[in-house]
Amino acid sequence: MNTVTVDLDRIDAILAPVDAQLAARYPDTRTDDQPVHTVYVGAAHADSATPTEWGNAARTLLAARSELIADLTDAATVARVDGILSRRPIADLRIDFEDGYGWRADTVEDEHARRAGRTLCAVTDGGEAAPRWCGIRTKGLAPTERRRSIRTLELVLDAAGGVPPGFVFTVPKLRAAEQVPAVVALCEEIERVHGLPERALRFELQIESPQAVIGADGTVPLARAVHLADGRCTGLHYGTYDYSAACGIAPRQQSADHPVADHAKAVMLAAAAQTGVRVSDGSTQVVPEGTDLEVRDALARHFRLVTRALERGYHQGWDIHPGHLVTRWAAVLHFHRAALTAAASRLQAYLQRRGGSVVDEPATAQALAAVVLRGLGCGAYDGTELLALAPDCTTDVLHGLADRTLPLPSPE
Repeated sequence: MNTVTVDLDRIDAILAPVDAQLAARYPDTRTDDQPVHTVYVGAAHADSATPTEWGNAARTLLAARSELIADLTDAATVARVDGILSRRPIADLRIDFEDGYGWRADTVEDEHARRAGRTLCAVTDGGEAAPRWCGIRTKGLAPTERRRSIRTLELVLDAAGGVPPGFVFTVPKLRAAEQVPAVVALCEEIERVHGLPERALRFELQIESPQAVIGADGTVPLARAVHLADGRCTGLHYGTYDYSAACGIAPRQQSADHPVADHAKAVMLAAAAQTGVRVSDGSTQVVPEGTDLEVRDALARHFRLVTRALERGYHQGWDIHPGHLVTRWAAVLHFHRAALTAAASRLQAYLQRRGGSVVDEPATAQALAAVVLRGLGCGAYDGTELLALAPDCTTDVLHGLADRTLPLPSPE
């Protein structure tokens, strides 16, 4: 073999800026959990009692339809759902000033904005029952609405006395990546003018326009948008009905499981992968009201849609009716409990390098750990149940596998 030494410094010099760029753009870590859902409530109707009222309404429906939910899951899951609905029914509350609110006189929206700020302050101060995340959806960035949108955001924050815990605002109808630097500038200006801590404001981008998925030049604007957000973007949220309508889908076929929805969300998932930005499914407008058959069909439909989304990697979705809480939590808990036995067994085998019928690699162990952590986080099971199946799977070990800081086990 040639004894001339390869100039490793030259190779390092070429790759160093690439390494730094990839590390900055794709940190592949999150320090917080992802909510299982975002509940959207119109600003005209939201107040500090909303989480309790929604939880009570959902429990009433669950009691009336417990047999159906047990058929979809099992009796133990029904009991767990009831417990969650009694303790913390809403994980993420978003007060809506856009489509769920409409256009009202400025004086009216001003007052609703102030009330929303007081509401968010009150609900996040509710102890164990409080939503862990909260915020508002403003109007959009179009010329006719952006000033109203900014005013509402400022009034909400002023009334709240600052940035409530877990606060994020949703920017609807993203159409161009170049809109995102303006949102970043808005955050900086509000922080400066209102004396807020630097980088206190974060936002979500709502994908409701085909132009955000495929631009005029054939690129993917939403992918660039994530990297133009200066680390302030926390999520990409799919807008089921605006997106479907823009693609020409007839109203009866507009749904979260339509092919155009699957395509858009797959692009969102790929664009956000390893950036730390979450992806959320949209909503269904079919709610459990009406005749007995209509209620049963709506519950079964929503359970199916939530399960389908989880299977495709969308761990969050919108809920717009108290009845959706029943099937949201039922589907989420059932999904994670069903995954626990196999995931725990594979993780234990991986940690002990036993092999078995499936030989997992670090990337798969990372995914398995993430699934188990999600199950723990949403209350599908607790640490005692997990350790009974996988004694080596402590939460520290799971986090080490999930962020790939745990040393790779040596083969036997």
